[in-house]
Amino acid sequence: MLKEERHLKILNEVALHNRVLLTDIAESLNVSIDTVRRDVKELDVLNKLKKVHGGAIALGFVSFSPKNTNIYALAEKTTIAQKAITLIKDGSVILIDGGTTCLELARLIPHKLHLTCFTLSLPVALEMLTKPNVEVIFIGGKLSKDAQLSIGANAVNNLSNIRVDYSFIGTGYVDPVYGLTEFDWDIVQLKKAVIDASKKTVLLSISEKLNSQHRYKTADISAINTMVTELEPTNSKLNSFRNYDIKLL
Repeated sequence: MLKEERHLKILNEVALHNRVLLTDIAESLNVSIDTVRRDVKELDVLNKLKKVHGGAIALGFVSFSPKNTNIYALAEKTTIAQKAITLIKDGSVILIDGGTTCLELARLIPHKLHLTCFTLSLPVALEMLTKPNVEVIFIGGKLSKDAQLSIGANAVNNLSNIRVDYSFIGTGYVDPVYGLTEFDWDIVQLKKAVIDASKKTVLLSISEKLNSQHRYKTADISAINTMVTELEPTNSKLNSFRNYDIKLL
């Protein structure tokens, strides 16, 4: 495979999943870790992604400015956010996860809505502070420098003390059989705690992530009450999810 082809595939994976491991890329491309490490270093120099220990992250995942143009599939994520907002009622207590799709949800929440919003995400918290009728409660813990997200035992413990009407979460990978999965064990523990703290859990996911899986399981698909994609609910790409007790939006 030519270097240009490898670079394109690496950028596509990073854009889709926000974060990837060098070992996973090497396996999927059938090349050595050293080759992938050199590729990622070159792409980092070109400002196409950010190289981190053991992997790479998308620039849109770490640059949460209002004019961020690096967010992958922004139009699709905006559609998802617009759909998800219809679930939020005045006076609700909600929790918004981290990630680019959840941040789009936070940005589009109408200023007229009266809400209490918990979040583990610094970018989401700052965005929600611009909403005049929203009480924002940040769930503290060890901060991930990459994701700007509270992680660790303290964050999980804080989540055990709350109960929200709706949580809006993202995921790296989702499959009807294998459920929600991630490659980061800390993120898995956090998302488990978020689901446990929620009366209803809403998954926000672009369709490119459907029918994909990774090594660590967050939850069965049945733990999700509603899955929101940019697709129409009748789209055939969602057929594999129709046999489960989950609302498609």
